[in-house]
Amino acid sequence: MTTLADVANEANVSKMTVSRVINHPDQVTDELKALVFQAMQKLNYRPNIAAKALASNKTQVIKLFILEEMSNVEPHYMNLMIGLSRALSQKQYSLQLMTNKNFDIGGCDGYVITGMRDKDYEWIGRLEKPVVLYGENNYGYDFVDINNQAGGELATNYALSCGYQRIVFVGINLREPFEYSRERGYLKVMQQHLLEPEIVRINNHSHTSEAKISQLWEKYPKKTFFVCASDRLAVGVERAIQNKGGKIPEDYGVIGYDGVFLDKVASPQLTTIKQDIVNLGEICGEMLLKKISQKGQKQGFKLIEPTLIKRGTT
Repeated sequence: MTTLADVANEANVSKMTVSRVINHPDQVTDELKALVFQAMQKLNYRPNIAAKALASNKTQVIKLFILEEMSNVEPHYMNLMIGLSRALSQKQYSLQLMTNKNFDIGGCDGYVITGMRDKDYEWIGRLEKPVVLYGENNYGYDFVDINNQAGGELATNYALSCGYQRIVFVGINLREPFEYSRERGYLKVMQQHLLEPEIVRINNHSHTSEAKISQLWEKYPKKTFFVCASDRLAVGVERAIQNKGGKIPEDYGVIGYDGVFLDKVASPQLTTIKQDIVNLGEICGEMLLKKISQKGQKQGFKLIEPTLIKRGTT
């Protein structure tokens, strides 16, 4: 069986260096890491993570709890898991996916939780391991999220800069912080320009937004712009406009929010407020690992700025 000493000899470094590369890669230069990883690959060496976990009284497992129906937001969560895995792999942690249909069986060292609703915070507060939430909250939990209000402001300011005369906000019918924040960004810009806000709230499905805009079509003259709280809603708005004979972007403008997948497959492709979900996942993982190393010490929150992606609907 290949040993740590064999890897050290092959890489022409000390055993301590090999150990540091395995256990604390952030403390080692990229050149040394490449050298050691090359030796490990050549000798087919695999670190004994189970033994390390036993010795440190840790499981080396992080659980990701997704508390909403994933089909409503895919592939959003796939990108989140990619980012989380990148961060966790630096410390040899495994990621275990849990949904609202799973029982929390088996140990772990901490939790990343997302898709929370008001009813969930009571049991989240009973968890005995460190927790970081993906998504802003008003309950004092550590969290990572996009700056949702800034995204709403960015979308609305862009709509006005394009010369559209009427700006309608199509929101998600959820009493949740992220939705309030996106709507608040829209309202702030409308108030700054002394414009009358107009808000439509519906469930986060493209068929519901298509049906709603079709139903209200007579209210929306040419030069109307729809600021949508998600790309799903924006896709439905786009279809409604096209079905009613409206021209995009000449007569009507549409902007979405997310920039994960649907923005690229819509026709024309959606202008959107993009969230870097992979980066957000990576930051979530880093925050949780730091919290674990600091024995649960509070980490606060981190908001990442969104970006405007201009495409064919404006």
